[in-house]
Amino acid sequence: MPGGTWTMGDLTVARFGYGAMQLAGPGVMGPPADRDGALAVLREAAGLGITHIDTAGAYGPRVTNQLIREALLPYPESLHIVTKVGAIRDQQGGWPPARQPEDLRRAVHENLEDLGLDALDVVNLRLGNAQGPQPGSLAEPFETLVGLQQQGLIRHLGVSNATAEQVAEAQTIAPIVCVQNMYNLAYRQDDELIDELADQGIAYVPFFPLGGFTPLQSTALSAVANRLHATPMSVALAWLLRRSPNILLIPGTSSVAHLRENVVGARLSLSDEELAELDKIGR
Repeated sequence: MPGGTWTMGDLTVARFGYGAMQLAGPGVMGPPADRDGALAVLREAAGLGITHIDTAGAYGPRVTNQLIREALLPYPESLHIVTKVGAIRDQQGGWPPARQPEDLRRAVHENLEDLGLDALDVVNLRLGNAQGPQPGSLAEPFETLVGLQQQGLIRHLGVSNATAEQVAEAQTIAPIVCVQNMYNLAYRQDDELIDELADQGIAYVPFFPLGGFTPLQSTALSAVANRLHATPMSVALAWLLRRSPNILLIPGTSSVAHLRENVVGARLSLSDEELAELDKIGR
């Protein structure tokens, strides 16, 4: 499997996964311009041995989940789909929080319906807002998801866009198998949290591994990429895989060619000197 494997609860996944957000239309709203192309990317991901697909009902909204169902149902036994609840979309394309118990219950049932599943493998509770994690208790929304887990609708739980304190609070309520936060070569606020989670056997899934809406730009990154005859993206992804064994990657793309290019990052070998050079970017 690309990048080796990691186990979330009782689910073994390739450490190199795929994030489906870019399969929706512009601004992650509406259907893709090229529906057949979007379906081809999902089928190629499965064909490349990717067994971890990240999605959310808010993408589209509901568009990417329906594409996943159309492209991949019946799902291979090895494939695991991780979704998020806790935000919706407004008419302006914003991501307002939706963490009331009725919001979360509706979101879980919509995910089940759109993905064609009886139970969701992993559900992340999205916290904070578009600016990033925000302090505050997650008890009420997280307990709502625990109730849905007890009903058999969710197998495993995680948190997304969370502070270290919220991660710790979630763990006092129920076990979690993953934390999904923004992290990349240049944005390293979670270094300590990653190491703590690794010690506990909990996955850390960085979103925006290449800087997100403002792509990572660094002369050091470009220099290493040029020496290795690789793309900066491949190098940044290879660095994340080397950073800690509990890091799982979910880079997104709407292009089969870019998907294949990204997977090359899982096979790229970085020397200790190259790692040291890259480490300086976020220091």
